[in-house]
This record gives sequence, structure tokens and C-alpha cells, in this order.
Amino acid sequence: VQLQASGGGLVQSGGSLKLSCTASGRIGDINVRAWFRQSPGRKRELVASLTNFGRTNYADSVKGRFTISGDNAKNTVYLQMNSLKPEDTAVYYCAVGATGRSSRGNMDYWGKGTQVTVSS
Repeated sequence: VQLQASGGGLVQSGGSLKLSCTASGRIGDINVRAWFRQSPGRKRELVASLTNFGRTNYADSVKGRFTISGDNAKNTVYLQMNSLKPEDTAVYYCAVGATGRSSRGNMDYWGKGTQVTVSS
């Protein structure tokens, strides 16, 4: 499975960005799609996940601001990020897994990451 993420960039505090991640290859076993992020000196953390059953899971820090969604026809998962804050600055990674669980250890494939920078 190959994952191609896009949509990162520089935005002012309070602004919005939408990330996209398209999967290709052997995608039949994918049961969960997720976005993680990592900023310097911090561990990679789960931002949001979406199972094939439509169940979503969000980090407390992004609830009410970020929305994860998917387009099965395009094999793409999106992360709409609104009301961005400087502390959202990080490299964002998309990941997919077969187990359906959203923890980092249950992801089987990772994209290369896209930088999101929020200026104050």
C-alpha cells in the first residue's frame, strides 16, 4: 500500500486547511484510516481516525475543530482543519491499518508526511 498525502502549508491562526491522503496498491485489507502528527521534541500522536464502519475518533485537542472523512470511490481520506492554532504546527502523517484500531502500533502503512505551520 502506498499513501500520498497533500494539502499542508502555512496558515494564520484561526485559518483552515484540508489535508488529503490517497491510497493505492493492495487496499482491500484496510479497515482504519488515520492522521497522526509530530512536532519537534514530541512523540507522534493520533489526531483522528476513521474506520470502515464510519466510526471516528479524535484527539481531545482537536475535537470540534477537525473533521476526518473519507471517499471510498477515490480511496482518499481527508482531514478538514478549522480554527487552527499555533500548537497545531506539526508534520502530519496519514496511516492505514488492517486491525481497525487507531493506535500508532496498529498502523501498517504510513505516508511521508506533510508540514502544517500555523503562525500566530
